[in-house]
Amino acid sequence: MLKEMNIHEKFMRLAIDLSENSVIQGQGGPFGAVIVKDGEVIAGSANMVVPNNDPTAHAEVSAIRLACQKLNTFNLTGCEIYTSCEPCPMCLGAIYWARIDKIYYANTKADAANIGFDDKFIYDELDLHMEERKLPVVQLMRNEALNAFRLWVQNEKKTEY
Repeated sequence: MLKEMNIHEKFMRLAIDLSENSVIQGQGGPFGAVIVKDGEVIAGSANMVVPNNDPTAHAEVSAIRLACQKLNTFNLTGCEIYTSCEPCPMCLGAIYWARIDKIYYANTKADAANIGFDDKFIYDELDLHMEERKLPVVQLMRNEALNAFRLWVQNEKKTEY
């Protein structure tokens, strides 16, 4: 058990180092993530929102993108992610979609909120009916858009994911 814990601590240390280096180098937010498969680091990234001008480039999403490129797949089954902070709703969704087996995290979402990274409003918004949310949501052209879904169902060459 001690040996297993030391391995986990080793990978978490890498994620934490990425988060600290991001702040020290003035690149972005204080977040880092590492993706591991079979005891080997596949990819790691700090938060890249500011340097990439990409609000989706959180550490976890960036690490997932790099791991998928390296492994040439969109399915990260068999991988684990070590992240310096409890994933936000977007990152958690990406982790689920990537089929990552397990999440290890250090800081909590409350810790992040204490320094100005508060995702509570997103969680609150998700609990509301669409018409009650702060961001207006308008549905248009559903019948026309359903054709793409019909084509998907009929496509024998599709790649399920």
